[in-house]
Amino acid sequence: MSQYPAGTVRALLSTDLVTPATRAALEARLVSAADHAPQFFDTATYTLLEAVAARIFPQPERDEPIALAPGIDKRLAAGLADGWRYDAMPPDREAFRLGLGGINQAAQAQFQQLFVALNDAEQDAVLEQVAAGTAPGENWKAVPQSRFFEDLLAELTENYYAHPLAQEEIGYVGMADGPGWQRIGLNELEDREPTMSE
Repeated sequence: MSQYPAGTVRALLSTDLVTPATRAALEARLVSAADHAPQFFDTATYTLLEAVAARIFPQPERDEPIALAPGIDKRLAAGLADGWRYDAMPPDREAFRLGLGGINQAAQAQFQQLFVALNDAEQDAVLEQVAAGTAPGENWKAVPQSRFFEDLLAELTENYYAHPLAQEEIGYVGMADGPGWQRIGLNELEDREPTMSE
């Protein structure tokens, strides 16, 4: 049985088990986004988004964390929606500008500094208040903070698990989307799927 242990997602992507369109999409995600130049956000707001993403989705075990902010920046720059929105929320572009600005307002109100200047515990305290809907700040009159946090969390999660290395760490091989899946019963594995012996 074929195995694709940690660190070898590229081995699976190079097989004919993955269709060309899927391979192209996933290989693009493997390219480091560390040098992404903001397209929608100004530099300071993009740096803020990176800091928020790092606290919501810390990745201390990774030498090079999966970059989550570029996906949001690119989507908003293209004017795309993510497929849903609470009716109490403004359109995505406005919601992100107001919500990220509100995070800075909350940081200023509590710690007299911008969010990016706070230590981890202080950043967590601000984000916990935003998630609970109790953070101070003028922007929260225009965007419901707990809904913004929920929307942000959902998109960061989607961006993380859309990355092949995150898929690899949970044993997901659905990117092997070439025809031929035969073993579809409970606990049946195809040769292309990782085994528990990894």
